[in-house]
Amino acid sequence: MQKNLLRKLGLAMMLALMLGGVAACDDQGPAEEAGESIDEAAENAGDSVEEMGEDVQDAAEDAQNN
Repeated sequence: MQKNLLRKLGLAMMLALMLGGVAACDDQGPAEEAGESIDEAAENAGDSVEEMGEDVQDAAEDAQNN
């Protein structure tokens, strides 16, 4: 349970840092746009990993209960 909480806190902190960085950039060039695309891809990957972890945890709990 603590790992899941730490993972969520880590993702929230990463998202907050990314949003703060995006808010600081008013004039976006190609590098900033590429950085945003990379940030979005990393966030999506983090969400997928989190969902996969939850699925594994659910499967482990189901196996333990059967």
